[in-house]
Amino acid sequence: MEKVFKNSDGQELAASTYGYKKNPLVIFLHGGGQTRFAWEKVAKKVSCKGFYVITYDLRGHGDSFWSEKGNYRVEDHKQDLAALLKSLNKPANLVGASLGGMTSLLFVGDEKLSGFCKTLIMVDIGIYPNQEGSEKILDFMSSAKDGFESLEEAANHISKFLPHRKKPKDLSGLNKNLRKKDDNRFYWHWDPKFLEGREGRNSKEYFKPLELAASKVKQPTLLIRGALSDVLTDEEKDFFLEKVKHAEFEEIENAAHMVAGDKNDIFQAAILKFLKKNNQMLFNN
Repeated sequence: MEKVFKNSDGQELAASTYGYKKNPLVIFLHGGGQTRFAWEKVAKKVSCKGFYVITYDLRGHGDSFWSEKGNYRVEDHKQDLAALLKSLNKPANLVGASLGGMTSLLFVGDEKLSGFCKTLIMVDIGIYPNQEGSEKILDFMSSAKDGFESLEEAANHISKFLPHRKKPKDLSGLNKNLRKKDDNRFYWHWDPKFLEGREGRNSKEYFKPLELAASKVKQPTLLIRGALSDVLTDEEKDFFLEKVKHAEFEEIENAAHMVAGDKNDIFQAAILKFLKKNNQMLFNN
């Protein structure tokens, strides 16, 4: 079901919901350059196992509002998440990939908001993302500023960036991550302003609030890493587990930074095992 939430400024956040509201809540937060549809398969599966699932487009992405002032700090995303959860008045199991993980971590580390979080799952992101790996992603997001002539051209462009992933035969799903403009060309479905000031994101100071937040996390936590990832390397993984000592860790073979897209079935199994254990629920297999 499609739904719209509003942040504290009345700006709209586009969301999709799955399952029944009475069930324990799971919120999936996508990474930079993605949309809520990146979680579609896993959201459906998790909802069928007894959870109420919400996926939403982060500000500047997909069908959610695009900030005229280019306010795309992690803190801005955190405040949007806070408004969403306050409107539901229900604690959530947070599952965040990359930017979504940083947003979730900053949220949980805020003592005024942490009561709205039941568990935390970080997907291929720690506290300080590997600079080289992060730059590759930002370079990709900055590419193709003139758009694509066709979905096929876009798919070929993505395949060059993700050579380990098999190119899909059905390209219709790309329509959810691209928008067709009046010139009949396809463009990325995120605000170009999102990439402004990217140099600052390479500094330790930019991510320092995440380290402080990590030191305050008390909720059950799971860190998932794609074994091929160049964003969450062994060094970043070890640093996170040092700061959040009670966190569990899962590594998924033959998956890179986009873990859910690379190995969806294995990813689903890992998070469902964690969610079931920490929500004290009985499920039918």
